[in-house]
Amino acid sequence: MLEVLDIAAVRRWSSLAVAGLSRHEQALNQLNVYPVPDGDTGTNLLLTLSAAEQALAGSLTDAPSAGVVLRTMARGALLGARGNSGVIGAQWLAGLADSVDGDGLAAALDAAAKSAYAAVARPVEGTILTVARAAAEAAEQGSDEPAVARAAVLGAREALARTPEQLPVLAAAGVVDAGGQGLVLLLEALLEALTGEHDESEVDGAVRDPEDGHGHDHAGHGHGAGRALLAYRGPAYEVQFLIDTGAAEIAQLRGALDRLGDSLVIVGGTPTWRVHVHVDDAGAALEAGLAAGRPYQIQVTHLTSSTAEGAPRRPDPTARAVVVTAAGDGIEELLIAEGAVAIGGNPSTAEVLDAILATGAGRVAVLPTDSNLRAVCQAAAEEAFGEGVKVRVVPTRSPVQALAALAVRDHARRFEDDVIAMAEAAGACRSAEVTTASREALTVAGRCRPGDVIALVEGEVNLIGDDLPTVCAQLLDRMLASGGELVTLLTGAQAPDGLVEMLTAHVATRWPFVEVHAYPGGQPHYPLLVGVE
Repeated sequence: MLEVLDIAAVRRWSSLAVAGLSRHEQALNQLNVYPVPDGDTGTNLLLTLSAAEQALAGSLTDAPSAGVVLRTMARGALLGARGNSGVIGAQWLAGLADSVDGDGLAAALDAAAKSAYAAVARPVEGTILTVARAAAEAAEQGSDEPAVARAAVLGAREALARTPEQLPVLAAAGVVDAGGQGLVLLLEALLEALTGEHDESEVDGAVRDPEDGHGHDHAGHGHGAGRALLAYRGPAYEVQFLIDTGAAEIAQLRGALDRLGDSLVIVGGTPTWRVHVHVDDAGAALEAGLAAGRPYQIQVTHLTSSTAEGAPRRPDPTARAVVVTAAGDGIEELLIAEGAVAIGGNPSTAEVLDAILATGAGRVAVLPTDSNLRAVCQAAAEEAFGEGVKVRVVPTRSPVQALAALAVRDHARRFEDDVIAMAEAAGACRSAEVTTASREALTVAGRCRPGDVIALVEGEVNLIGDDLPTVCAQLLDRMLASGGELVTLLTGAQAPDGLVEMLTAHVATRWPFVEVHAYPGGQPHYPLLVGVE
């Protein structure tokens, strides 16, 4: 029994936290009751804490204090943060690290809660923030560090149980907040690290009698406040890919990549796995992937931000650039053709930051194409400020809005004026997407069930049906009924043959004065993305 939060306890906590999140990853994902097949809190938190553990594994063993080790952990978490919940969790760790050495665990938990709230522009109660604050308030009752941790766990559990009373969408779905549940798991791991007591919550991920749903990684309502961090130091390349293979092959791949580099994270399950690793030899990492199966959606990112002589690269204060997140080969090509730097997949803070710094520009606009990426992009923007780069995050939630924003760029304008123009163009582009419901939910358009075709307009389910082309045509009619001159269609990887031709003919017949531009986007999950300007 350690009973004090020393260096050994912090390292043990990190390992226990990753193990707990790994056990409950899918259950946490199921707490996200919105019926779209992405934006999972469990996976985002697991990836974030795995990055924190990797940062600890590569740190010095003779650190002077627990606070220094916690700062390493927090830095790794922020650079590896996925989604809003990951960014908030990283900010919580940073607040804990800043206070634990001088003020003790109870005061550190209070600082952590305040840091988490500071990460969100518009805090919403009934989320991870509420649970963090309740844990800190309860922790004041503890007389020593184990007692503080026990009190924090009990306070967090009680607050988590009350989250449905604070967020109607949780009450309607019969679930607690996913981000709050993740924080409870972290605190339970902390208690075990201090005392050896294993008293872990059962995470009930079953969605019971849904009546509504907005659980789309709802840990983060708002933008990350960010913290200035040091520039990246480590292996030269980040390699990511998806691979369809078996558990035995993944075990061999894990061993091979572990020998090649660090920050190794492999998540998923047979047959599809997502692989992330930092290495100096990207080719060797890909060869290891080929030995295990057929890697696809491969991303290789140069991580170092220094010149061949080793001096820090300085951004050109007169140069401008745009960085846009993207999901789909076709979308990436469109963005690159418009002069943007495209980042694929579900990027971390470090990946967005690396893309910003790699432009060499002193003024960079960042366009997230998913609302769950805004906090990550904002955290990267704050980090880039410490490197001498002014970054503005343009509020876009869809690739079609990003394309609309890019179309109005004008380097003759002041940078700030150009950002405003891009934001206005994005806001004038109404966006929608068509997908297949991944879970049952009662939406504003009625009850949908797994397998139903659903159309979402500005994030709200607007249509439900059983035939994809029919729903797509109905969606266009509904959007154009309120006006529009230009329709942009981005077809996804699962779009059926002939969909574009059918929709183009439909618009020509029903809306003869509307222009249609269609492109193969290749995005997963969403057979069709729509923009109307």
